[in-house]
Amino acid sequence: MESKQQAHAYFTQEHYHELDIRYDSERRAVWCYLRPTSRSCCTPELLAELEHFHRAIEHRTKLDAETGKRDGVCFLVVASRIPRVFNLGGDLSLFLKLIRAGEREGLFRYAKSCIDLLHVTYHLPITTISLVQGDAFGGGFEAALTSRVIIAERRAQMGLPEILFNLFPGMGAYSLLARRLDPARAERLILSGRMYSAEELYEMGVVDVLAENDQGEEAVHAYMKKYMRASNGYDAIHRVRQIYHPISYDELMRIVTIWVDAALQLNERDLRVMERIARAQEKFTVIRPTAVVKQLA
Repeated sequence: MESKQQAHAYFTQEHYHELDIRYDSERRAVWCYLRPTSRSCCTPELLAELEHFHRAIEHRTKLDAETGKRDGVCFLVVASRIPRVFNLGGDLSLFLKLIRAGEREGLFRYAKSCIDLLHVTYHLPITTISLVQGDAFGGGFEAALTSRVIIAERRAQMGLPEILFNLFPGMGAYSLLARRLDPARAERLILSGRMYSAEELYEMGVVDVLAENDQGEEAVHAYMKKYMRASNGYDAIHRVRQIYHPISYDELMRIVTIWVDAALQLNERDLRVMERIARAQEKFTVIRPTAVVKQLA
């Protein structure tokens, strides 16, 4: 039987620059903290490390299933090391560069890396949890939605500001929100461009657990305890959900193609709005995209 020390070594053996990994052997939980080194958004470097890490989790869970191991990893929790920020979205600085250069292949390559990560995460055979203790915008909100469970502190705000610069979130937001809500409410949320409080999203059914400020990790532990008392039922419900509303790779790819085409149609005014939000991303702090747009009006 594998020792707790060996399990810890397996999950923490890789040296990541953009992630901080720890293993909780008591709860059989792997914690993955986002720790971006350049900008508080989904840079190619962060996406690459996240996919590498999630592939390692996928490989480990497959081995556990093949060997009949019953005490393997049970939870994967994604959180952030940046105070008041979960993730501020797609790499807008990169988008600006690629759009102005007309580099369709570069935009497609970035978007594909996002859905590759989404697809592997969504289909992991363990309980995935996003702990949102700060703002999650655009691609950051999409990343949180990928998990089975979203636990958010009251101070957190989430939203999809892409419509403010005449675009839409093309890396999974529609597919994921339409399944948590319904297509009509998903579209209203996407087209509003506004930021929603964690409490609003909890009342809508997007957030699963609403935690008090600074009590997010305790809320995760409480959820794990509740889950373990009825894990067979929880897992069965998740399998039923995936049968009722599966998300195929083909669906994600077709939406990405629409996103790339739309991105290349943006005009200079749209790009100026994107540029202002991109500068705010670099500050590793809370931003309000709607305030940026008002400044340009």
